[in-house]
Amino acid sequence: MTSFFLFLSKVFKWTFGFFDAFGNVLNWILFIVCCVLFTYWCYVLVVTLGGDKDKDYYSPTEGKNPYYDPKIYKKEG
Repeated sequence: MTSFFLFLSKVFKWTFGFFDAFGNVLNWILFIVCCVLFTYWCYVLVVTLGGDKDKDYYSPTEGKNPYYDPKIYKKEG
């Protein structure tokens, strides 16, 4: 019976080492993915919207206010 518990102890030690190593690898993968997303976000902010390029943007719904109808929400009083 003692040999079974010694074997179980070795299995537990191996699994904790595996999860520790896998957690480290997973942290690096997530870190790299987040760095890529942050770099892309900065690229969009600087290249796409930088240099007053947002002034050239045309909004198809600007001034139409489909969610607000003055006939319905007029003030009474």
